[in-house]
Amino acid sequence: MVKVGIVGSTGRVGNLLIDSLLIDTDLTLSTVHVWGELKRALPAGVLVTNSMKALLENCDVVIDFSAPEATQELLEAALKNPKALVIATTGFTAHQQNLLKEASQEMPVLYASNMSAGIALLKQLVEKVAATLKDFDIEIVEQHHRHKVDAPSGTALTLGEFAAKGRGLDLDVVRVSGRDGQIGARSKDEIAVMALRGGDIVGRHTVGFYNDGEFLELNHTATSRETFSKGAIRAAKWLINQESGFYSINDCLGI
Repeated sequence: MVKVGIVGSTGRVGNLLIDSLLIDTDLTLSTVHVWGELKRALPAGVLVTNSMKALLENCDVVIDFSAPEATQELLEAALKNPKALVIATTGFTAHQQNLLKEASQEMPVLYASNMSAGIALLKQLVEKVAATLKDFDIEIVEQHHRHKVDAPSGTALTLGEFAAKGRGLDLDVVRVSGRDGQIGARSKDEIAVMALRGGDIVGRHTVGFYNDGEFLELNHTATSRETFSKGAIRAAKWLINQESGFYSINDCLGI
């Protein structure tokens, strides 16, 4: 059995990962990393630790749904003890993004801001539509629960990157994340990425293409966080058999 370690075990998706791994027939939960207290019982033999070193010594693959600081600590430790890494944390700094790439030279690393199959396909659709409907304005809106700490979401930014790629643009140059006051008319190339927060919304992303007389909107709605935990487990099963490299969820799905 492939031994799995979890970083971010006290989070909502982390708890779902634990539930799924306890009944999986191919993977076994070996280790959970915690910063504070894990408020649930685990089977005997599962290591609970606040040490990334101990986590890596006790697993074959790590699934990380945590925070950028925790992921950085994981990557720094993994450079000394390489393991397959499935990373789903968002909100990275440039330094942390570089660490991801550095780690992928020594071990297989799959990074995805969203582990759902629907978002994986949506990224490709967005790039194609952006390239085809060149005169259409692109606006992206994401909605999440009130507790989400980063904005815009990593998924919305990824969708923006694929939209910009379809137009041959740099998202960092053309992105707009807020409008207020007398800002003037919308420029042709700008891509808006807006965030809404409220209630218990799991996740909804809309990429709109707007022109005079018509518009097209591509929507994805996550109705359960299980789509993220199940996607990460699928990714872990695939990644464990890969060579060192930097992979996406699209690689895992073969699309």
